[in-house]
Amino acid sequence: MLIYALKMLIGDRAKYIGIIIGLSFAAFIISQQAAIFIGIMKRTFSFITDTSQVDIWVMDPSVQFIDDIKPMKETALLRVRGVEGVDWAVPMYKGLIQARSIKGIFQTCVFIGIDDASLIGGPPKMIEGDIVDLRGPDAVIINKVGAETKLAAPGKSSDAPVIPMRVGDVMELNDNRVYVAGICETARTFQSQPVVYTTYSRATLFAPLQRDLLSFVLVKSKSGMDPEKLCQRIRAYTGLAAYTSWGFQKLTVNYYVKNTGILINFAVAIILGFIIGIAIAGQTFYNFTVDNLPYFATFKAMGADNSLLVRMILIQALMVSVISWGIGIGATAIFGYVSKGTELSFSLPFFLYLFSGLAMLFICFLAALFSMHKVAGVDPAIVFKS
Repeated sequence: MLIYALKMLIGDRAKYIGIIIGLSFAAFIISQQAAIFIGIMKRTFSFITDTSQVDIWVMDPSVQFIDDIKPMKETALLRVRGVEGVDWAVPMYKGLIQARSIKGIFQTCVFIGIDDASLIGGPPKMIEGDIVDLRGPDAVIINKVGAETKLAAPGKSSDAPVIPMRVGDVMELNDNRVYVAGICETARTFQSQPVVYTTYSRATLFAPLQRDLLSFVLVKSKSGMDPEKLCQRIRAYTGLAAYTSWGFQKLTVNYYVKNTGILINFAVAIILGFIIGIAIAGQTFYNFTVDNLPYFATFKAMGADNSLLVRMILIQALMVSVISWGIGIGATAIFGYVSKGTELSFSLPFFLYLFSGLAMLFICFLAALFSMHKVAGVDPAIVFKS
């Protein structure tokens, strides 16, 4: 009987294709918008994931997210180093600085100062040069995207391509002359600004003058020490805020979710995908069931009970949901592949496949409810009345 249910579904080509197209579009909207939202959220804490050598981030207690810099006194570094369970602790400067290329192009950049001795906190991947080149006089490392876009020099004509910044080029940071010692690859940031790395001592000299300049203390816990417990110990001993890398990422995401309209905007689009799917699938599925009521009545006259008819409806709904989900998530994956390397934020993790699949099952189940109610109440006598 279940095989007959699938034959009935496929036999009505017009309605079958209409259901597939409508549900595929709904699956695409749901998964694509969710993937863009996840991609944007990952960009908010991309700098934390790039700095993978550390277990714990120590900062001023009033810091709300990664870009909310509240400088600390230099003595905070020594206090953190004195906490039992800390293997090592190094300083980091993070801020914004005005860069001026040799062509006179001004651009605000993310300015990172890492520990002079260990160079911990540096870029995750070098493309040209080596991170130890930062120890050279007035040396900086810039990220690849910034070098090829916002820090690039314009071409000789309006139609000519821009000239990317290369190793050995010179520019100014807050009126201080520096040279590019390397090109690195970093994850795109939320603001998509160029990223410039240098040593901590040089960063504090180049940065705009202010009383305190220590942005973060990066901590590595000793072997066998639970980072969460060490965070509690650092808070109790120093009075500063301490988060694991995962905890700092969570803090950053929570700030953007609570204090911006990003979540609401994408939630509206995802809910519209649900509504479109339920409306299209529900109406088409119901019309399909009404057109095939004589067949369901025939099955009922032959001895099929309501539970069997309901299973027939469910197997039809399951089939269209699986096919539509496959088309929708496939289109989303293609969209993500095509947009790779652009400014568009996109991330399609495994759990999003599961979420979109469950969403399609839920939509098709709701759509099938109307049909199940109609089929369960059909009178077998209509077969003999016709």
